[in-house]
Amino acid sequence: MASFFCPCPRGMEAALTEELREIAQRSTTMKVHNEVPGGVHASGELTDAYLMNLHSRIASRVLMRMGAGGYKNENDIYDLTLEQPWEEWFSYEHTIRVDLTAVKSPLKSLEFTTLKIKDAICDRFLDQYKKRPSVDTKEPDMRIFGFVDAHQFIVYLDTSGEALFKRGWRTETGDAPLRENLAAGLLRVSGWKPGMPLFDPMCGSGTILCEAAQMVQGVPPGARRRFAFEKFHDFEAGVWQQMKADIKPNPLPAEPTIFGSDISGDMVAMARHNLRSAGILFDVPLKQIEAQQVQAPTAQPGILLTNPPYGERIGVRGDSSLQQDELANSFYADFSSTLKQRFAGWTVYLFTADLGVPKLLRLKEARKTPFFNGALECRLFRFDMVAGFNRREAAKPKDA
Repeated sequence: MASFFCPCPRGMEAALTEELREIAQRSTTMKVHNEVPGGVHASGELTDAYLMNLHSRIASRVLMRMGAGGYKNENDIYDLTLEQPWEEWFSYEHTIRVDLTAVKSPLKSLEFTTLKIKDAICDRFLDQYKKRPSVDTKEPDMRIFGFVDAHQFIVYLDTSGEALFKRGWRTETGDAPLRENLAAGLLRVSGWKPGMPLFDPMCGSGTILCEAAQMVQGVPPGARRRFAFEKFHDFEAGVWQQMKADIKPNPLPAEPTIFGSDISGDMVAMARHNLRSAGILFDVPLKQIEAQQVQAPTAQPGILLTNPPYGERIGVRGDSSLQQDELANSFYADFSSTLKQRFAGWTVYLFTADLGVPKLLRLKEARKTPFFNGALECRLFRFDMVAGFNRREAAKPKDA
């Protein structure tokens, strides 16, 4: 049995735990353990790593623990790394890359410690084979991850290869695309399920739409890409092929339930292209229209989930004579009116780094959940829309 750690965007740990428990139902050996800031621990057979890589939309990677122990200095880290049987997993002909993360570590130089980890792996191969793996920082065959806190060092072998948010379909992005695993996590946290109406009125290159559409179609996120575990010595190709053969796509929806729009025609074209690249076989209606002008796309209320642009993108077709602050104020005031008048019964989720958005919308959020987009602190604001006004106004006495 192996120990695994699945890192994820900060704030998504509970959503990832829930998702991994669903994936574990496909296995008799996989177990999900505790969540910690930045990820979730799990255990199982190596084939359970195949499963997690294939099906997890929220994990950033699936890391397999090779060794762990206390340390006082870089030499202890070298010794622990040297002890691990790297040759059982890959050969000196494979290229490697080492990354190190530290939290409250007393080590003076992470760069030097990273070199010590790399040296230990290379020295082990030199001792046994008189040859050593080369380093490739861009497209390595094998990635090794070290983690140090104040007292402990853990070294992992990455089973994923490229980060899992790289689904293998994206060829075009906008200026600041949302990462796919973050978009998938937002969909889960919002409570959206396939079959419910979903609308993204500022869809950009279509990340939220692509993730949702793949869920509707039953396409696993890892179905269209390669993984590092396929290069491991004991890779079980038959098991992997069967795992992919077991994927049963869902029936295609007869009526559209996922909708998108954007102020930019280029973005709409890019979203359309990305949906095709992601293998989506059903209609996802897209329109070029300003977010302030949109109508609810279905009579049945659903979920509006969007990552509003900031800065220039708000004013792609706006009045360039307005200052940025005035542009944002004007945009959000108009967007707020649209939500109140046209989206009664809908649940609106805005994911943004601008913590002042509720004030700009003049709406009281029903909930705000902190998340990180990389190093950027963000909030997912939820607004429950009721006809013509919001609940803060509704609570005021009539003669106020």
